[in-house]
Amino acid sequence: MKSTHHKLMIAAIAAVIISFASACKKDSNNTDNTKPDEPTTVTGVKLTQNATFGNIITDSKGRSLYFFAIDADGNSNCNGQCAVVWPVFYKENPEMGTGLNAADFAVITRTDGSKQTTYKGWPLYYYQSDSQANDVKGDKVGNTWFVAKADYTVMLANKQLVGHDGVNYNGQSQPATEVTQYITDANGQTLYDFAPDKFKKNNFTKPDFSNNAVWPIYEVATVGSIPSILDKTQFDVIDVFGKSQLVYKGHPLYHFGTDAGVRGNTKGVSFPTPGVWKITNSTTVDAPAN
Repeated sequence: MKSTHHKLMIAAIAAVIISFASACKKDSNNTDNTKPDEPTTVTGVKLTQNATFGNIITDSKGRSLYFFAIDADGNSNCNGQCAVVWPVFYKENPEMGTGLNAADFAVITRTDGSKQTTYKGWPLYYYQSDSQANDVKGDKVGNTWFVAKADYTVMLANKQLVGHDGVNYNGQSQPATEVTQYITDANGQTLYDFAPDKFKKNNFTKPDFSNNAVWPIYEVATVGSIPSILDKTQFDVIDVFGKSQLVYKGHPLYHFGTDAGVRGNTKGVSFPTPGVWKITNSTTVDAPAN
């Protein structure tokens, strides 16, 4: 009896060992679907197809990146608690996915001394509430956050307008201290409309373009992506003496030469007098008919 009992004890222990070994083998092969994926290192940026926005800029793991309209001048203006909700993206010399150009990326130093990667001058951020790859919950938050894309034709800025005369203005060309949202090109440079223009009719540019350096037309071949709070159908392209100019709600759009290509400059709002050249935004009314 003792011998039989001893043999049964050995058999039971052996069964436990075999069962434990089998479980360990299963874990090592990661065939248990309940085991979370191991974290991977972000190596760069890529274009990721999104069902709502098409190709968007994400990190190499597919997490969405964003632009902030208040950063139109190229500086990061999301600090403190804002930076907790919108963590910065930073990767020195990131790997480039197909369709992205390394020349469009740079690095800035934030006010706290930390680094942040930019795309076409726009500092890049994550959104805290995006819980998985390809989430885009941050787009349109506060009407100032927009999912990052490589093919925006225009972007939006939220800034105080400061004229060529050094005076603060609002969106109605009146002296005022307030933040105004306005349309920029993809690089954050201010776009203007010309009061004497008519619907889809440029009345400023000369046939020989001799005055184009003063108010260069915004040349685009086609209308690409538009920030989601704007209506893409309100944008179009017109022919101006053989060149293609972007229009919004029928208003031909221009840069101001004296802005000197500097992001965030809005000197044109007071030149030559306030109201002749104006910023545009969602409240802009259609250009008058011919």
